[in-house]
Amino acid sequence: VPVSKTGGWGFKSLLPCKLVIREVLDEVTQKEVWHVADEKHSTEEAKGLFGRIGLFYRQVVSELRKVVWPTRNQLTTYTSVVLVFVGFIIAVVSILDVVLTKIVFWVFG
Repeated sequence: VPVSKTGGWGFKSLLPCKLVIREVLDEVTQKEVWHVADEKHSTEEAKGLFGRIGLFYRQVVSELRKVVWPTRNQLTTYTSVVLVFVGFIIAVVSILDVVLTKIVFWVFG
């Protein structure tokens, strides 16, 4: 007889069946991916240093192919937002610096 309030389910929430089935499938898929990666790693490990370096670069290229790159418009928008935010923070810090400097000179002469 389980002692916990969850009845032995651990910390996973008791979601509707669709979501639980999807979680289980995701876990199974992830385990298969790790299993395949482990097999590749063990066969590549036998090739030595250069084999491992080659494997690393092949994996990097493979991962970069999966990346969804931003469009030029998105990149321009994101860059503008970052520059405006950084400019705002610079302004705030500069104002605080001037105010605190004046207070210090007023107090200590």
